[in-house]
Amino acid sequence: MHNSFSWLAKLGLLFTLLFSLADLPQAQATENQPQAIYKVNTQEKVVALTFDISWGEKVPDPVLDLLEKNQVRKATFFLSGPWTERHVKVAKRIKAMGFEIGNHGHLHKDYSSYSDSWIRQQVSLSQKAIYNVTGVKTKLIRTPNGDFDKRVLRCLNGMGYTVIQWNTDSLDWKNPGVETITQRVLTRVVPGDIILMHASDSSRQIEAALPQIIIGLRAKGYHFVTVSELLSQGKVTSQVQ
Repeated sequence: MHNSFSWLAKLGLLFTLLFSLADLPQAQATENQPQAIYKVNTQEKVVALTFDISWGEKVPDPVLDLLEKNQVRKATFFLSGPWTERHVKVAKRIKAMGFEIGNHGHLHKDYSSYSDSWIRQQVSLSQKAIYNVTGVKTKLIRTPNGDFDKRVLRCLNGMGYTVIQWNTDSLDWKNPGVETITQRVLTRVVPGDIILMHASDSSRQIEAALPQIIIGLRAKGYHFVTVSELLSQGKVTSQVQ
């Protein structure tokens, strides 16, 4: 009887161990899922101002002028390849001002509608253009239209990129009015926020809204960092699709 019980006990332990090991890869897979980053969980009042640029020459310089005038020395610009090649002087100015530069792709199309090989080609084209003009080898990317799915994330992660989304969308790209843009940012912002804005010519009201946003954020006690600096602050809030 004793030997029978001992044998059954050992068998039970073996099954318990096997089930535990079976759960382990699943847990590891969950942790290693491709992710897009929206914000950082921190109590410190830091935010990352981010600007996407895909086209135009009327808005970028005034935005840079305003950042300089308001002594904002930390921001992140996501540049498209074609825009960078056509506006070398402005792209170099962004770099010279010390702002962080990320990749915004080549053609402004939804990545989830295309193959991995097409995505790799597009990102490589923009990466090369940005490097040739600014000397920056980009590691952060914001996909065109913010479009992605799990496959796109996995492809971009495989290229060494971290995909950056946003927690607060200023909606400046819709041109809803200067006051609407300003109040949307100031009422939605939280510590560790990534704020989406644009310095493309399609964002016709950001020039008027930006000074109010900067002043309003500072009045709330916020100070500005790059996205990379923000990511070093703490645990990120991400999303898997």
